[in-house]
Amino acid sequence: METVVHSESPVTETPAEESKKRKLNAESNGSSIVLSVEELKKLLEPLSKEQLIALLVNAGSQFSTVADEIRDVASKDPAHRKLFVRGLAWETTSQALRDAFEQYGEIEEGAVITDKATGKSRGFGFITFKHMDSAQRALKEPSKNIDGRITVCNLASSGSTATPTDQAQRKLYIGGLSYETSSDTLLAIFSQYGEIEEGAVAYDKNTNKSRGFAFVTFKTLEGARRAMDDPNKNIEGRHVIVKLAAEGQKEKAAAQAAALQVPVAPPVQSGYAAVNRNLATYPRTQVAAPQAPALGFAYTTPGLAYTTPPTYAALSATTQYAASGPQYNPAQYAQYATAFQTQAAPQGGLPTGAGVGGMPYYTGGT
Repeated sequence: METVVHSESPVTETPAEESKKRKLNAESNGSSIVLSVEELKKLLEPLSKEQLIALLVNAGSQFSTVADEIRDVASKDPAHRKLFVRGLAWETTSQALRDAFEQYGEIEEGAVITDKATGKSRGFGFITFKHMDSAQRALKEPSKNIDGRITVCNLASSGSTATPTDQAQRKLYIGGLSYETSSDTLLAIFSQYGEIEEGAVAYDKNTNKSRGFAFVTFKTLEGARRAMDDPNKNIEGRHVIVKLAAEGQKEKAAAQAAALQVPVAPPVQSGYAAVNRNLATYPRTQVAAPQAPALGFAYTTPGLAYTTPPTYAALSATTQYAASGPQYNPAQYAQYATAFQTQAAPQGGLPTGAGVGGMPYYTGGT
């Protein structure tokens, strides 16, 4: 007996039927995919940051629309897309700067900062990408060779990526270079000690000629130490010196301070100490100001003010006059006192002769 097998042609389902079928399958598994916005928020609130990131990464890796939305939201703040680039050569243009970074993604803006007065480069610039992920790719390689100089980039909002103490131990000063030595030659020699973060020959801004020295910053302390193990190196026939850049700055500051020092003369002391400072100060004798002589007849001396003439009674008690002329008793003084004041001589007259200082005893008549 022959068995006949009847084959059926496949039935094509409509999109609505397929959606309904997926919903039924999900419900049969005990889960629901239809959730409101509020319900989703409630589910996400208790999750940690790590869990949320994991969910978004999983969703973004499976659905391109989710990835695009994550990218747009993350790139809204320019602080996440703007890079600061330092260590540029003076001749590097804005176009050369953009060319060096366009490999990482679309550039929104890029320029070398120049001096307003002279129009010359200030040695640094900025690159702003259109998307945050482009900036992150560029930061994976912070050191880049642009026009023969090793430059360094980091997020403009974060400032320098290295701590001052760490960088001070990794940055070297190379002195005594030939004026013909290029940055490429310098970097080729020092890169054998370790990966270089930043480095170039120092050039004069105005003439663009070498100044005979350079700075090299290694990415690791080990690289800097290896380079300093042999501090005296020969580069293109010149013996160069290698040391920490911080030490060179200290020596330069000390030399400048010594040049500015001016000897100060010791203060001059008064008296004999000005001649011999070991002698104690000798006090000077104070001379009293001259006093006007207390003369009884001062009113007759020109230039001296005397308003009231003295009396004989007052003069009788003055020792200096009593000893210098003829002596009279108090009765005689009283007898002639009134006549003397009125400039009239008494009867019988007074003894004549010179008194003190050649002055007459009286000036009345005989």
